[in-house]
Amino acid sequence: MARGLLLSGAVAALITAALPTRASASGVFDNPPPDKIVIDVATVNGSGCPAGTAAVAVSPDNTAFTVTYSSYLAQAGGNSDPTAFRRNCQLDLIVHVPQGFTYAIASADYRGFLSLQPGASATQKASYYFQGSPDTVPKTHPFSGSFNDNWEATDSTDVAQLVWAPCGVERNFNINTELRVNAGSQSPDKVSFMTMDSTDGDISTVYHMAWKACPSS
Repeated sequence: MARGLLLSGAVAALITAALPTRASASGVFDNPPPDKIVIDVATVNGSGCPAGTAAVAVSPDNTAFTVTYSSYLAQAGGNSDPTAFRRNCQLDLIVHVPQGFTYAIASADYRGFLSLQPGASATQKASYYFQGSPDTVPKTHPFSGSFNDNWEATDSTDVAQLVWAPCGVERNFNINTELRVNAGSQSPDKVSFMTMDSTDGDISTVYHMAWKACPSS
């Protein structure tokens, strides 16, 4: 796995969107606002993202941001540490948005590598919430062995169910993710594992953003 990725304390996007912003009938914009957004990482905690192993960057077109991990791995079976079957990460992000706009997370794409012995199983789970608001219902993706390949999962939210950041108030955005592996009873002496990391050692988890204008005061 790749090492040495530094957590960026203030990642700025260089925004050069030239297309005009248009609202659909639902009020959600077809294109993001042209001004830049900046994401500050307030805190990052969890056994799946030790200090220095996660980074956040914003896409140039203002439609997504990416979280990259280099040490996110859960494993069970064999001589694995008994606590290694579960790994988690909580990101606390400060998202500075252009004045007069608000945003929601419309979808999230996850990928990694999964090696499960016969009878073993694994789960990837994620939930999202704004500071001061309750967690969303966690979205869970189960996998079962035997399996030895890359894995992918997508969380999608219908427009009518999007949870929007409060207008006129800056609230931190929290992302909670978890990997969990169960060795099962068929091959408990062999290691099964799940990572958020691709073949080159990094996982780029992409969060796609929806935008709309705030009501005029």
